[in-house]
Order: sequence, then structure tokens, then C-alpha cells
Amino acid sequence: MSTGSGADSAPAPTSTHDSTTGGTFSSLKIRNYRLFATGAVISNTGTWMSRITQDWLVLSLTGSAAAVGITTALQFLPMLLFGLYGGVIADRFPKRKLLLVSQALLGLCGVALATLTLAGLVQVWHVYLIAFLLGMVTVVDNPARQSFVSEMVGPKQLRNAVSLNSANFQSARLIGPAIAGVLITTVGSGWAFMFNGLSFVAPLVGLLMMRTSELHQMVTVPRAKGQLREGLRYVKGRPELIWPIALVGFVGTFGFNFPIWLTAYADEIFHGGAGMYSFFNILMAVGSLIGALLAARRRSSRLRMVVAAGTLFGLLEVAASLSPTVWIFAILLVPIGMLGMTTNISANTSVQMAADPAMRGRVMSLYMMVFAGGTPVGAPIVGWISDTYGPRTGFAVGGGISLLAALTIGFMLARVGGLRLKVDLRPGRPHVRFVPREQLATAA
Repeated sequence: MSTGSGADSAPAPTSTHDSTTGGTFSSLKIRNYRLFATGAVISNTGTWMSRITQDWLVLSLTGSAAAVGITTALQFLPMLLFGLYGGVIADRFPKRKLLLVSQALLGLCGVALATLTLAGLVQVWHVYLIAFLLGMVTVVDNPARQSFVSEMVGPKQLRNAVSLNSANFQSARLIGPAIAGVLITTVGSGWAFMFNGLSFVAPLVGLLMMRTSELHQMVTVPRAKGQLREGLRYVKGRPELIWPIALVGFVGTFGFNFPIWLTAYADEIFHGGAGMYSFFNILMAVGSLIGALLAARRRSSRLRMVVAAGTLFGLLEVAASLSPTVWIFAILLVPIGMLGMTTNISANTSVQMAADPAMRGRVMSLYMMVFAGGTPVGAPIVGWISDTYGPRTGFAVGGGISLLAALTIGFMLARVGGLRLKVDLRPGRPHVRFVPREQLATAA
């Protein structure tokens, strides 16, 4: 993997390095990663419980989809403002030590919100404040956690481990909303928040139990001036990095505002309440889990997969926005979840495997900044559209922008890589694919 200036003008590749996986769950054979994954599934379950409960609590306190959007925006605003600095910190310090601090702070935020809710003192500004504090911690936690994966499993298992991380997160998404729905309707929101806070004990124990001698040695960058600008310059001239990051930026900003849309569809369109909202989230999680497990089986990351999945994701969101019945809407949530996860994992793995290890923290912080940090821009916009013109319009706008972005970036990647679209209607052949211009001219 070259870091010289020659890479700046290289054509955009259609795939990254192949990875030897040895099976869908091969990364779990590594002890340190098993500890990490076990702790993560417990804390992720608590996180999903808290997310569902937080959105429903804000809607109950305010009656406004826009207020839910503001909460989401505040949680991701720090990533937009400070995300790149988090990547610099992740490159400077040992990732495991950073994660011990960040996971403990995330747990404390959960306990604080639980205490306020159980005491009957919670107000919407409390939720806003804690959402912002969670976002501040995530600025460092996200790039450290993303880049720590390669230290646990090494380059050959990186794709598999990234995919299993997403499968882990989506498995918790299946469990968390169901538990949250039961707790909200039986004992109240406070206990869901408390479970989330205490769930971070599990990843802390896992991190402490790891054998540091078995971690892959990674480069830590000494403190120096200009490291932030250095990271931006590194990404700027590399189409294999900048275009996947741009695509997930548009999709994350406008296409992933599900807390706004699903609460509004459950409450305003189909009049189903908290139980229906939890059900919608479970269906999304089923699709996302399928997408993550399919990604774990693939041996390489292809940029055309990122573009194709992003295109279908946006198209299905537009279709779902027009669903006349709850069952059609619910069924479409499964492939939407699958394609959204496929887009994210394919882009994430492509970027990680194409980035130099010394730059990986900064590159991944830029990735997370545009993916998650775009939410403070997109959430209030689609929340306002949903409040003003209805949830169907808000959902259609989000999907339409994602679709247009995927098609545009696919065109740009094809142009930079010297590719052209080839249509072949003969039986037994790929009907639509990109091929080098020279090959197309020869065939003609």
C-alpha cells in the first residue's frame, strides 16, 4: 500500500485487497476479539434500548417529530464539529486505553439520564444535554473503536471483523427495542436508561481481560503540528477514499433519519404507538443483520457494491414512503435495513483497507464525521419537512437525495477509473456492468 505522491493520481479501483476470512465467524476464533464482541453485544443492547426510549420520551414530552430530530442532531453535532480532532487523538494514543475511558463515560451518561427519569425530574432539555455529552464522548470513541479492530484481528481478518461488528450491533438492535417496548409500557423509561448505563460494565471488563501481547502492533503518531491538515491532504487526492466517504455522507445525512420517520409513521400514519415503533425497529434490524452477515461472507470490498447498494437503498426508501398499508411499509423495512447496512459496511471496509495504518484513525474519523456528523444537518431538515408536509414527504425526500447521490458518485467513480457502462442482453451474461473504455472500444 503506497503512501507516495504517485497514488494521488491513480485511477479509482473497483475493489480493495481480498481478505482471507475462513468462514462467516472466523474472527471469533481470536480471543481478544471474542472478548470485545461479547462486551459489545451487551452494551449495544443497552444502547438500542436507550435510543428507542429516548426518542419515545422526547415525543411524549413535546409531541413533535422535529424535537426528536433536534435530539438526534445534538447527539451527532460534536462529530460534525470535532470529529477530525477525535481521529488525531486516536492516532496519537493507544486505542485500548482510550476505549477504557470513553466506554466508562458513556456508561455514566446513561446512569445520569436514568436517575433523572426515575426521580420524575426529567425535562426535554436534560435529554438534549445528555445527548450532546454522549456525542462529545463518541468523537473519540468512534475512531478509536473502528481502528482498534485491526489491532485485534490483523489485516487478513479485517473485513470479516468489521462485518461481524455490524452484525453484533444489529443483533442487539433486535433485542434492545423489544425489551425497551416492554419496559416503557410496564415499569417506565427510567429502567431502560439504567440498563444502558450499567451495560457498559461488560465492554470495560472485556478490554481489561485482553492479552495485550496478542494485539497486532500498530503505529502511534507522536504529537506534531499540522496532523489534522496532513490527514485531509492524504484523503484529498485518493478517489478510493474520498468517493465512498462522500456517498456515506449523503446517505447518513438524509437517508438514515429513521428515529424521525419511524416514530412519525408509528404515531401519525398508522396510529400504533410505542409497540409498533419497536416492531418497525426490529424489522429494520433483521434486514441490517442479514446485510452484515452477507458482508462477512464476502472476500473483498468493491466500490461498485457501495454504489449499487446505495442506489437501491434510496429507491426503496422512496417506495416505502408511499406505502398505503402498514404491512407493505413493514415488509419494505427489511430490505431497506439490509441495503443500508451493505452500503455502510462496504464503504467502511473499503476505506479502512485502503488507508495507511498511520493515517487510519484520521481517515476513519473523517468517515464517521461525514456519516454520523451529517445528521445534525439532515435531522432538523427532514424533521421540519415531516412536521410541515407530512412524514411521507420527509421520507421520500431523504430517499430521493440518497438515490441521486449514489447515481452521481457512481458516475464519478466510473469516470475517474476510466470505466463505461456496458449493456449486454444475451442470455447467461451480466446485463449491466462497468468495463474499461479500452475493452469496450475493442469489443466494438
